[in-house]
Amino acid sequence: MESRVDRQLRALALAKACAACGARVRTIGHLTGLPPREVLRLLFPDRMAVPRGRSPDSPEWYHGANLLHRAEASIVVALFRRLRDADFHAGEALVGAYRHYLGICQPPHRISFDRAFDLAAHTDGLWLTDARSFSLVTCPTCHSEFLAAYGSVALSNDHCPFCKLVQRYGTDPRVQGAFPAWPLAVPSCEQMGMLVLLRRATGTSTTQAAASSTGERRP
Repeated sequence: MESRVDRQLRALALAKACAACGARVRTIGHLTGLPPREVLRLLFPDRMAVPRGRSPDSPEWYHGANLLHRAEASIVVALFRRLRDADFHAGEALVGAYRHYLGICQPPHRISFDRAFDLAAHTDGLWLTDARSFSLVTCPTCHSEFLAAYGSVALSNDHCPFCKLVQRYGTDPRVQGAFPAWPLAVPSCEQMGMLVLLRRATGTSTTQAAASSTGERRP
């Protein structure tokens, strides 16, 4: 059984991780149970560094957000849910999901930590509310998970932000900038030699073998 000291240390570690992600004092308090004054004393000795402004607190924001915001919001919550399904503590799952989101999405990041907290809270009925406003649904076309109103069922890809991103990619510079296409790596001499051997062994072309070795899918 976790001792009181262990719980306190765990809460402090979580609070520090939240602050590093840009969390407001109110959000840190909800996630850790630490009093606001203690959060301020321990994490924000310089009061000028305290995050200002009103914390996001409306699930209606998502339904009026633009396409890129909805896509990134869906990514954050999908990552959070995967960690929750793996039995991670809710606060630690949120921090882990947010850090992963920062690593895979291009800056400027459109979802703040406080927004991620609000979305996760209204998806799982945690911290702020017992009611759920969102569900993660799977697109029947691209099989991506995206946020929708609680209880929704995706019968088509009409509301899938990721399908819409694909549709707009060729003509929308904002989408291209947010999700750039990474160039394929040029194989080294050693890798080309291995590809020749692979071609001889399997009867495939060098191009097909290269695609297989780099994970590229070709028709």
